[in-house]
Amino acid sequence: MADKKKAAGEVAAEKAEEVTEQAAQKAQAAAESTKEEKKKAAKAAKEEKEKKSGKSSKKDADKPGFFARIGNWFRDLKREFTKVVWPDRQKVFNNTLVVLAVVIIGSVLVGLIDTGLLRLMQYLMGLSG
Repeated sequence: MADKKKAAGEVAAEKAEEVTEQAAQKAQAAAESTKEEKKKAAKAAKEEKEKKSGKSSKKDADKPGFFARIGNWFRDLKREFTKVVWPDRQKVFNNTLVVLAVVIIGSVLVGLIDTGLLRLMQYLMGLSG
């Protein structure tokens, strides 16, 4: 019985060591990735500084032409439009009716308020006919 407890304790200790080693490896990997991110950020900052000062590490020949950039823009636009979830016809119809109703009601309210204020001003100024 004591041997089983001793063996179970050793197994638990080994597992704890494995978990500790795995945690140390993860921490080291995270530290390395942080160093890489800092290097990338420094490089990007350096490129941005060169770009602002008018110097460029890239050649102008690498830059696509004006019409090529326009073509790329339209290709990207088309790709983005395929990602859009378009509403069905019934939903568009219902939303249009709601908008029209709100516009009509708002217009009537503004008209009534305007007419009321006009009559009030005419009454106060003694211009009512």
